[in-house]
Amino acid sequence: MSSHDAVTDAANPAGPGTGSDTASATGTATDSGDKRRWIALAIVMTAAFMDLVDATIVNIAIPSIERDLNASFGSIQWITAGYALAFAAGLITGGRLGDIYGRKRLFLLGTAGFTLASALCGFAAGPEMLVASRLLQGAAAAMMVPQVLSIVHVTFPAHERGKVFGLFGAIVGLGAVSGPLLGALLTQWNIAGLEWRPIFLINLPVGIAGLLLGRKFITESRAPKALRLDLVGVLLVTAALLMLIYPLTRGRELDWPLWGHLMMAGSLPVFGILVAYEKYKTRKDGSPLVELSLFRVKSFAAGIAVQLTFGIVMGIFFLVWTLYMQIGLGWTPLRAGLTGVPFSIAVSVAAGLSVQKLVPRFGRKVLQAGALTMTAGVLLYLFEAGRYGTGIASWQMVPPLVVMGLGMGLIVAPLTDAVLSEVPREHAGSASGLINTTTQMGNALGLGLVSVVFFGVIDDERLGKAPAETGAAFTDAFQNSLGWVAGVLAVIFLVMFALPAKPKQHLEGGGDGPAPEPGVEKEPALAH
Repeated sequence: MSSHDAVTDAANPAGPGTGSDTASATGTATDSGDKRRWIALAIVMTAAFMDLVDATIVNIAIPSIERDLNASFGSIQWITAGYALAFAAGLITGGRLGDIYGRKRLFLLGTAGFTLASALCGFAAGPEMLVASRLLQGAAAAMMVPQVLSIVHVTFPAHERGKVFGLFGAIVGLGAVSGPLLGALLTQWNIAGLEWRPIFLINLPVGIAGLLLGRKFITESRAPKALRLDLVGVLLVTAALLMLIYPLTRGRELDWPLWGHLMMAGSLPVFGILVAYEKYKTRKDGSPLVELSLFRVKSFAAGIAVQLTFGIVMGIFFLVWTLYMQIGLGWTPLRAGLTGVPFSIAVSVAAGLSVQKLVPRFGRKVLQAGALTMTAGVLLYLFEAGRYGTGIASWQMVPPLVVMGLGMGLIVAPLTDAVLSEVPREHAGSASGLINTTTQMGNALGLGLVSVVFFGVIDDERLGKAPAETGAAFTDAFQNSLGWVAGVLAVIFLVMFALPAKPKQHLEGGGDGPAPEPGVEKEPALAH
């Protein structure tokens, strides 16, 4: 997970959710006099914090993993992209499983799976086992994460949710900032000679405590009218994405074989089959994985395009940034982690300002200003990387990172509300789930494209020679990647013209349209 997703969570804690309409088992929230609900809140917040920190920890430890396991660059991409792909494929289904079988049950099941997968990651004997364990971890997160704010929503009465969601946003922001630093410290300390492994093993005591306490203190809840599962849709989406992303990550290592090009071309017909099947599923029982009618809303279609391309930008940038600093420049994980702190702070500050002050007054222009600001930061970074070469210092990276962070904060915080503002209330849950899923798909695709925009311009003969040669090669590749990122951001700026000029926020009791049925409320979303 990137800072993008973390700040989205913090800025939109009360947005619609990934599943259908929500109600507690009794149709009302937990009694406000029940003090057990605060323990339940601490449990689900800790699980969310664990998930957020784990995702941001991994990038900073990638070079250490590459050295220790002798992993290829393709494997390194899959350690990150595999998680995003598994999470994206299972996110909507995870929300619906919670609606059907109970949010508490699915939360505990997801937490158990996430904890087990973390142990497998920590004890991985080779890159293949680590990639498989990360896939399992992503699938488990897809069961756990959609339940978190749904449980909060049905545990607290309406008058307390503002305070609770504000607290949740603060926790999420803390996770976004502390994840890279914690990962850097755990990797740098090399505890018991385990190098990078503690970044995963730290989840074990937290997960076990969450399971034991969650069974006792979390109240079970279900949706009164949950949508049915669409497992065929999940399989088609997963197959299409694998056919597109797998050849991208392996292509360079295998000298771009013919079968890779055929697989990528074949992903398009599979996406076409998915659309046809979703239309059939809608006619059959009204519970498709993807609500295709949403794409008739111009602002939603444009917003999904922005989410997808912005996910690609984040997938590319965060991985190549880590490789550039630690392998190209030879920096320690701690130095790389500390260098990223100004970026995280800038994102958080701009996110708060955009939602509270700027968007209500200037609307869509704030998002477009964010795209332009972030582009300016990327171009400044590109210039400095070329000017200072391998001698660049951390303090010289601060100006472009702050500018990029400010631009990113202006985009990610209000974007979800802008995309949802013209979506009918009855489809808000499906729309929000699709937004979160699309972001993760974009992230996975961006990580796959690293083979092309970063490794594709590195001359293998320069690697493994003098550090100066390796550093120069990685600096050139980083500059090339930043050029692509700037180009995609320019496209995002143009697509944003299709968003509503003054997006409306979907907060409790806000928005147009008919009021929800008594006892039935829209559940909030938690993007990963």
